[in-house]
Amino acid sequence: MIQTLKIGTLRWHHILNPTDENLEYLASNFHFHPLDIEDCRSEVNQRPKVDVYDDYYFMILHFPNFDRQNKFLKIREVKIFWGEDYVITIGKSHWVVAEMFKEGKEQEAQGDDFEVGTSDQLLYHILERLMKSTQKIIRKIGDDVDSINRSLFTIKAEKTIETISIIRKNIIMLNTMFKPQLPLFARFESGQIEGYANNMEDYWGNILDYYKQMWDMTEDYAELIEGLSQTYDSLQANRTNEIIKILTLISSILLPLTFLTGLYGMNVNLPFQHDPRSFWIVIGTMLLIVGLMVGLFKRKRWM
Repeated sequence: MIQTLKIGTLRWHHILNPTDENLEYLASNFHFHPLDIEDCRSEVNQRPKVDVYDDYYFMILHFPNFDRQNKFLKIREVKIFWGEDYVITIGKSHWVVAEMFKEGKEQEAQGDDFEVGTSDQLLYHILERLMKSTQKIIRKIGDDVDSINRSLFTIKAEKTIETISIIRKNIIMLNTMFKPQLPLFARFESGQIEGYANNMEDYWGNILDYYKQMWDMTEDYAELIEGLSQTYDSLQANRTNEIIKILTLISSILLPLTFLTGLYGMNVNLPFQHDPRSFWIVIGTMLLIVGLMVGLFKRKRWM
């Protein structure tokens, strides 16, 4: 179903679940390139791009969104046709686009103005809203990194390792998403993508600033989580070494005691075996051995 928002002479068409009939309508009435229509028909994520034509632009952009468990990031595609007097958003796009279109329809029903006059301004507002939403997601990842930093010295190993793994996976997802789109948005500011309205360079530059800021935040968090991961691995290795050290000391102390008790458990003639004080002599000898070994370990600073 094609929904349309009228803003003066400007039209914003939004197609949530495009059918073949909807796409044929776009091809027939707007004369879009068949390859662009095919990209809209595909359910597989396409590579981010901006195709420039004489009378319109076609963009495929990627933005992150959390899954239903609010745990892992997923790529949400935003497909946009951008002409002089229209903007068309297509597909199961990011929820921000659908929410923004819904707000526009509510304002239209109330008779309020949508506060945009050109397709360039409308596109800018869509991109700005997507950037702000993405910034919130990145800040949440930053909060998770801070939480790991605070809980680094706790003994909840499994939970900490799981959280670090999730954060690293999400940051890798952000990196693979942002990297190919950085030069894409740079084309707006440089003027390679001219648009249809004048004096939009500052606005496109603002979009690029948003994107660079998000890229810098992602790189910072990637370095932080990598450092925290290495620190946590070192802490875990140190804890393991301490445990092994204690167990080794205990085993070293018990080894001669085990030998002594095993020796006196043999059915052979041994010293003091007929002495009524033999039990206490053996116990005393064992305590002496323990004392000597503990003293030796302390002298060597092993404990």
